[in-house]
Amino acid sequence: MSNTKSYFFCGIGGSGMLPLATILAEQGAEVAGSDRALDQGRLGTKFEYLQARGMNLFAQDGSGLTNRNQILVASAAIEDSVPDVAKANSLGCARMTRAELLAELFNASPRSVAVGGTSGKSTVTGMIGWIANELLLDPTIMNGAVMRNFANDDAPFASSRVGKGGLFISEVDESDGSIALFHPEIAVLNNITLDHKSLDELRQLFGDFAARAKCTVWNADDPESVALMAGKSAAFSFGFAAAANYRAVDVVEAPLSAEFRLLAKGAEYEVKLAVPGRHNVSNALAALAACAAQGLDLKKAVMAIGRYKGLARRFEIIGSARDITVIDDFGHNPDKITATLDTLKVFPGRVIAFFQPHGFGPLRVMGKELADVFAAKLDSGDSLYLCDPVYFGGTVDRSIGADSVVARINAAGTVRAEHIAARDDCGQAILAVAQPGDRIVIMGARDDTLSAFALEILHKLSA
Repeated sequence: MSNTKSYFFCGIGGSGMLPLATILAEQGAEVAGSDRALDQGRLGTKFEYLQARGMNLFAQDGSGLTNRNQILVASAAIEDSVPDVAKANSLGCARMTRAELLAELFNASPRSVAVGGTSGKSTVTGMIGWIANELLLDPTIMNGAVMRNFANDDAPFASSRVGKGGLFISEVDESDGSIALFHPEIAVLNNITLDHKSLDELRQLFGDFAARAKCTVWNADDPESVALMAGKSAAFSFGFAAAANYRAVDVVEAPLSAEFRLLAKGAEYEVKLAVPGRHNVSNALAALAACAAQGLDLKKAVMAIGRYKGLARRFEIIGSARDITVIDDFGHNPDKITATLDTLKVFPGRVIAFFQPHGFGPLRVMGKELADVFAAKLDSGDSLYLCDPVYFGGTVDRSIGADSVVARINAAGTVRAEHIAARDDCGQAILAVAQPGDRIVIMGARDDTLSAFALEILHKLSA
């Protein structure tokens, strides 16, 4: 697919914007953009990566918009007073959200797989994309996280891939309701749990998502998905439940891997994963069922998924020093944090957990549930530190903070949690208590500097 249009991304460094900008640039479109982080001198390597791919970057002052033929790609929530938006309006430029642009490309593809769900969708997207690549389908992949199988020195931010095979694989987002824009051939419904929206809203969004697809792959272990798919085809259900068409049995977990037997419509396959955790077994089931729904050879798919390396910041082992392991993780909602802590707790050793809430808004929506998860999954010997939520400016209500979550955790009495406002001070507290045999896990989202924070802790441990 070729594209000769001109796009200007306001916030081009975002996890959803960067891969989409990269896809358009590789399709031949003219791509430019601005970003608040660029103006603030943050995340320099990311912007160098974009410039190396022919994208011009500008200060977020409107200077990058020069003619009405440019299409402004910006969040619907960005006010008209933002200089880029004001300049685009004065020129008469068309405006699209990231999701609208992605849906336009996705829906135009001859074949498509959309991966939805409150948790696991980036991993499942990466798994399906890797299998399709290994089976020579030459897919286009849109992901919200760096896919380690496709990353290299020249492409360290490989959260997308452009192919010519006519297959578009993308994760789709329910948090802003944009999942409603997508019309997939195959819809993958990973799970439905509380995150940014109420369960009633999620049921409507995911129900409509499944109804628009020609085929739905769904989680037979998730009560909400089971209820949503009641009375509909169960041909591509997956899970640990006996009723699942693609079922995992005899699961064996290791610190950095997992194995299981796949029972699929009368056949058996030995599956070996290079990523850990029971949640990743479930993710692999979703990916393999989605590949079967495309008519792919399941035996070859099983072999390919064994070479899947995972995503950046999804239980990513940063390294070890003094017999203390540092893990970087995207866990930010109750379901994701549960999966991470469950994976850690399969094996002995203290856990030192750090959590940076991904905004003040999410604390209002799920602060209680976050506290409940930490209280239930961590023990008295573990440690938990929360800093203030990530905040890069704006008018969001900041009346409910991390201290409210900490108070609820401490009231439960299972693990001692501490609120330390500044992240660097949390780092010093972690270093002060860390002992050989500990696992330090850094959790949070919407802030690319968390990886640097995890690496800094490792370096200080080494010193």
